[in-house]
Amino acid sequence: MGEIGEQSKKGFGADQDKQFNRTLFSSPEGRVLLFGVGLAFLYAFWLGVRLLLAPEESQVLIGMTATEVMFGRAAAMAFGYSLGLKHATVIPVCMVVETILVLIFYPLFVFSWRRLLVLRWLKKTFERMIKSAETHMEVVRKYGIAGLFVFVWFPFWMTGPVVGCVIGFLIGLNIKVNLAAVLTGTYLAIFGWGILLQEFHDQAASFSSYAAMTLMMLLAVIIVAAHFLQKNIRKND
Repeated sequence: MGEIGEQSKKGFGADQDKQFNRTLFSSPEGRVLLFGVGLAFLYAFWLGVRLLLAPEESQVLIGMTATEVMFGRAAAMAFGYSLGLKHATVIPVCMVVETILVLIFYPLFVFSWRRLLVLRWLKKTFERMIKSAETHMEVVRKYGIAGLFVFVWFPFWMTGPVVGCVIGFLIGLNIKVNLAAVLTGTYLAIFGWGILLQEFHDQAASFSSYAAMTLMMLLAVIIVAAHFLQKNIRKND
């Protein structure tokens, strides 16, 4: 995997737990993690309230959230629009979910990189993130923040905001600059995808409401299939 990947596999010290507890509250990464966990709880609470007030819509939101976590924003947004959700719901939900993913996974990666925390269930995910980061890092390094900004627009497997933050960390960006560039690019990408997918949905709906739903669901399936295909290609490299 290279020097970067090898460094992340080194052993952990015996005083890891104590050092991590101190770092959690004193480091910027620790505070970002705490904020991300708090935001995740608030979002889960909001989904719970919606489940009581509007069960049918909340089920769509839960499905959309799961789709975004597993397959990315494009599939999640296509799923949401296909089931009748509008910009006012789809875009904010995608923004919140991707923000939570960044604010949780980025500090966990940094703590793992610095050998402060061992999460065996995330080991393979972090290894794939490092491999993807190594693949794209030189291009991003060449163009700096602009390159990172563009990178997070792509909705393909192991691209986007989480891996973008990893690349920013590896090329030495300050955490504030890193998160600002990644999240700003992500939000603009979500708006762009929202406009594109809503226009696609409206054009299809002009022929038939069933056609619109069918085409959007088909688009979501194609995006998910592309994720699996690209994932398998990377595994075989």
